[in-house]
Amino acid sequence: MSLILVGSLLNGIAQPVSAGPALPSGFQEHIVFAGLTDPTNLEFAPNGLIFVAEKGGKVKVFDNLGDPDPTLFADLSAKVFNLGDRGLLGLAIHPQFPVQPWIYVLYTLDAPPGQSAPYWNDNCTYWDGSCVVTGRLSRLRADATGKVMTGSEQVLVEGWCQQWISHSTDDLKFGVDGMLYVTGGDGASFTQVDYGQVGNPCGDPAFEGGAVRSQSLRSATGPVLLNGAILRLNPENGAAAPGNPFLFSPDPNKRLIVGYGLRNPYRMTMRPGTSEVWIGDTGWNSWEDIDRLVDPLAMTPQNFGWPCYEGNGQQSEYASSGIPLCGSLYAAGSGAVSPPFLSYDHVPTGQPGQGCDNNGYSPSGLVFYPHSGGVFPAEYGGSLFIADYSRKCIYVMKTAQQGGLPSPSLVSTFAEAASPTDLELGPDNELYYVSLGGTVRAIRYYSSNRPPVAHIDAGPVTGNPPLTVTFDASASSDADAVDQGQLTYQWDFTNNGSFDTTGVAVEHTYSVAASYTARLKVTDLAGASSETTVAVHVNGFPPTPTMDSPSAALTWKVGQTVSFSGSAADPDDGVLPAASLKWELRMQHCVVNGGCHTHPLQSWNGVASGSFTAPDHELPAHLELVLTATDSSGQTSSITRPLNPKPVSWAVQTQPAGLQLTTDAFAGAAPFTVDLIDGAQRTVYAPSSQFLNGVGYRFIGWSDGGAQRHTVSIGPNEQPLTATFLRCSGWIHYLGLPGCTKIGPDTPRMPGEPSVETPVIRF
Repeated sequence: MSLILVGSLLNGIAQPVSAGPALPSGFQEHIVFAGLTDPTNLEFAPNGLIFVAEKGGKVKVFDNLGDPDPTLFADLSAKVFNLGDRGLLGLAIHPQFPVQPWIYVLYTLDAPPGQSAPYWNDNCTYWDGSCVVTGRLSRLRADATGKVMTGSEQVLVEGWCQQWISHSTDDLKFGVDGMLYVTGGDGASFTQVDYGQVGNPCGDPAFEGGAVRSQSLRSATGPVLLNGAILRLNPENGAAAPGNPFLFSPDPNKRLIVGYGLRNPYRMTMRPGTSEVWIGDTGWNSWEDIDRLVDPLAMTPQNFGWPCYEGNGQQSEYASSGIPLCGSLYAAGSGAVSPPFLSYDHVPTGQPGQGCDNNGYSPSGLVFYPHSGGVFPAEYGGSLFIADYSRKCIYVMKTAQQGGLPSPSLVSTFAEAASPTDLELGPDNELYYVSLGGTVRAIRYYSSNRPPVAHIDAGPVTGNPPLTVTFDASASSDADAVDQGQLTYQWDFTNNGSFDTTGVAVEHTYSVAASYTARLKVTDLAGASSETTVAVHVNGFPPTPTMDSPSAALTWKVGQTVSFSGSAADPDDGVLPAASLKWELRMQHCVVNGGCHTHPLQSWNGVASGSFTAPDHELPAHLELVLTATDSSGQTSSITRPLNPKPVSWAVQTQPAGLQLTTDAFAGAAPFTVDLIDGAQRTVYAPSSQFLNGVGYRFIGWSDGGAQRHTVSIGPNEQPLTATFLRCSGWIHYLGLPGCTKIGPDTPRMPGEPSVETPVIRF
């Protein structure tokens, strides 16, 4: 999920950037901050400071929107587990900051339950579910400047046992009531049906682990868990907030919960003027949900249904798995579950998000625009803006009438976005988003004159003195017709605050060895301007990294140990030491005939060699191994090597054909074929009895001798897996032989069973 920006050339300058599909008329996107490392969350403090969380565990603070160099507020990287989708994801600021000098963080703790961090040191086998960690909510005290943490971390809540590397702790927000709201994921597998059957290291009751943790509030025997829930807390101590529906429960976790049944509620927002909580819940195979928690203080908390429901209907794979907590939820009827306010499917041409990349779906940011008083056009009043990381998109759900709710029938694409991980409204009522690639960006509206877009083409930008560099600003532009051909250009070759020359294309010779920042200011007829910069290194040339292994021809299987090694040479420094090298492993998850989105998996700093264990993932997908070298002057170069998996096809069938089976990503009539990575593990399940064309059948066994529900490791020469069923006929069926259903006037009908009112004999 990481797209690292190579080189921090843009720090501190608000730069318009092109975006497609085109923003609506009058809007422009600007890079506000750059040079960040995997930023995940952005928060504006009441006193003007701006805080940014980085996935690896650092919190940085900017003085204002024009500050090019952030201050390190806190570094929790030794405690934060930064692998896969885990890390520091949640950030909030006390609404009375700095009088109340508290910054709140929600992160994956690098330790299993009962252990101390660091435990894994971001290095464990994660693909098979053995890399177990927990989550932590803490508050950090700011010093008198508001920009540096003082004292020690104050832990408020711990929990959220997580067996798999996705669906970690998620988001933090303060409500209008002054209470702190918290969301966390189910900690379950994203490649297979997971009810705790794979190892169960979190110690969940049978059929209540994995994704079913999200329904733990309904369990009659097991403990109540924080996974997949919305919590409402007292920000002073992390205790249950006054008014919570289970405030006096003897179960301490139950006291905290005001909503549940969510898969990965990665981001939430508060609807202005109300106590409503809106949640972006990342779905699994078919649907993405935007959920609305209407009343956090309702005596019966809303259940959003995961994993028993996904979108507006039952989740077929979990519905077919015989999970008791799902069965009782289905029996209670649809009224027991709160349907999503907006649910959108995984159809490439479907709304929302038309015009953006077709590379998956994952809501990653929500924010409401005010009904009145904003700077956007009136049509956006009360709208909900929704960011989607995988589709690299921001779309908008507008209201049908002034003061009303956003309407699911009024969803449209707003803009393409650069891998957004958070979406916020600034104090200026402009829209801001965090790009995992290393930037914070603003989308601003100009009611009349729009500023130009500054652009520099320069070369050469590296070398030894004297170095003559040609700068060209001709690709700069302005959206207003009156400004076409009328722009003026000013150049500051050393970024010392004063301009050296003017003109569209200019040259400058650097005589002293150093690293410089050249600045361009472009101004239109109305005096509106924008700036951009480019780095010039007059202290040698960048390094050249070399990846010796693995070979580009390598194909890998799940669980395979892959070794890597490399080096780097620099024209000025010679052979660079291992300390100058950084490795990153990423998973590119793609869609058929579409694009890919990135999941960061693991990184290694200061080593020339190492190894990793190849993970499982849905196809189409491939790994990327990136080697970055940094020389003594700070110049960097990277090399990326795609690594493709070994694909296998897995056939599943029934005897006789046409009966229903369930695998992790499919539930339906067999035979069917699933494309997987060699070595992938999938769970299969055959119902005890079922009907086909009015005839009953009972399950006899699997061709591999496995249990009725069991996990299969799929290899390249895998034989078709067959579930054999016996026809329930004649007196055998009537007498109710185990696995066959006895038919009577009050017997519930199975799918496909004809309606009968008296016992029958079937031959």
